[in-house]
Amino acid sequence: MKKKIGTITIGQSPRVDVVPEIKSVLGDNIEIVETGALDGLTRGEIESFKIEDNDYILVSRLQDGTSVKFAERNILLKLQKCIEKLENRGVEIIVFICTGCFPPVFKSNKLLIYPQTILHSVVPNLASNNKIGVFTPLCNQIRQTYDKWSESGKDIEVIAASPYESIEKIKKAALDMKEKNVDVIVMDCIGYNLKMKNMVRDITGKPVILPRTLIGRIIKEMLD
Repeated sequence: MKKKIGTITIGQSPRVDVVPEIKSVLGDNIEIVETGALDGLTRGEIESFKIEDNDYILVSRLQDGTSVKFAERNILLKLQKCIEKLENRGVEIIVFICTGCFPPVFKSNKLLIYPQTILHSVVPNLASNNKIGVFTPLCNQIRQTYDKWSESGKDIEVIAASPYESIEKIKKAALDMKEKNVDVIVMDCIGYNLKMKNMVRDITGKPVILPRTLIGRIIKEMLD
């Protein structure tokens, strides 16, 4: 019998841009059940969410392939409902398909995996000269990204380039990052894909950590 894991996107499911690459790492013996915080909402309803100056900003993908930004507080209750839905589907563990930082407010009978906590545990230990390069989607996420990664005690360089727009913007960001001479680069959004990772690695000549495949490998280690 296949093992079953649940995934929660902060946007809308299914994440056809993410889950297939995770599935390629997991193999055929693990079934993925998807749900999303914004499932069933229209773009108008999502854009009506209020964003205040001090809000923690998130960005994610809708079913039509476009992206939206919103405050984390707008979806916390919706995320709890996603957890409950997946528990009722009989999943063994639940994975957040987002690298954002979430408050410890969720309740679950299953193990909850947050990519952010794994990234912040692993990446700093790969920076031999104490310098980390971070890709983040939006310019108004740069400060919150810098603040969080600076908790590692490393020198941080943050560049914004959305995975949901032209890949040429990723290329330009990679060229800018090349000048920073970082030790390792982390693409701090689940939306970045293998093609983007490989391009950034080729341009910068630096090792690049991609959250979706890193999480896939950890899940595989846990469930194999």
